[in-house]
Amino acid sequence: MKAGNLSALDDSKPGLGLAVEGFKPAWWITSPHAQSIWAAFLRRRPRLPLTRERLELPDGDFVDLDWTPLARGPLILVFHGLEGSNHSRYAMGTLKAIKRHGWQGAIMYFRGCSGEINRLARSYHSGDTGDMRFLFQCLKNRYPGRRLAAIGFSLGGNALLKYLGEAGNGSLLSAAAAVSVPFELDRAARQMEVGSSRIYQWYLIRRLRAKAKAKGLASPGELRRLRTFRQFDDRITARLHGFEGVDDYYRRASCRQYLRGITVPTLIVHAKDDPFLPPEAIPSPDEVSKTVQLEISPRGGHVGFVSGKTPLRPRFWLESRIPRFLDRVLVVNRAP
Repeated sequence: MKAGNLSALDDSKPGLGLAVEGFKPAWWITSPHAQSIWAAFLRRRPRLPLTRERLELPDGDFVDLDWTPLARGPLILVFHGLEGSNHSRYAMGTLKAIKRHGWQGAIMYFRGCSGEINRLARSYHSGDTGDMRFLFQCLKNRYPGRRLAAIGFSLGGNALLKYLGEAGNGSLLSAAAAVSVPFELDRAARQMEVGSSRIYQWYLIRRLRAKAKAKGLASPGELRRLRTFRQFDDRITARLHGFEGVDDYYRRASCRQYLRGITVPTLIVHAKDDPFLPPEAIPSPDEVSKTVQLEISPRGGHVGFVSGKTPLRPRFWLESRIPRFLDRVLVVNRAP
């Protein structure tokens, strides 16, 4: 298979578990940090009409969803990364691609990420599959004849893959895709403490501390001392969500150990130069089940994958790659 030849990828056989190179970065944006930052902050924010729905959860809390206009066919759910929102360009771009493909899509905002703080002290975390499982069941009850698929980015991808591995043959999804996943949370957290990756940690920790302060989870002075993901997850995340500590949280919430249990056709896309994860934490093809197609690109950054001939007309490769995979898988697995 020739590197960079998208036509060579055979989506009709998602069980091959192959590592392939199907992405060529734009010549004007080749570094992993440039790829990551351009896609997250510099691209023009996609615009599309969305309808807000509030889903009440069994524990008395809520999550919000934004739906694209009504369309027939599969329902495609999107799960964002850490501290994502309706301002996340990659999420809105994905929803726009779903709408353009003729499907109906929705993004589920994790607790406290929709612009309104959630009711409970607890929030969300990398291994929290309960809310998405509840959402899938609600949609199956509401639309019994429609197939469900899901796309997860970063933290949302970790949770989605963990759900698929936990559910096994009981999964309510017909297909899935996950991008730039922190497969091993401990290694991901350590990666964020070195080099230029500390910039991302500083940005995200500031947002996490602000939410913790608004909920009164710790004193302002104590929160200021939480400067790394390990420190924040040990003091806040693990305690709020029933883990013994940060090591217990990272061990139990990491999705890498669940990949062999996935039975649903699933695409995993990751870049070796992802600044959020060291290359040794990327799973090999023999670590995933036969229903998983693992695509590892040498470049792409974190949820970047920007291509195109000119900065004036960038192309966001994921927004064509993922729908193409889902389309072929959902057609093959079309319900009678």
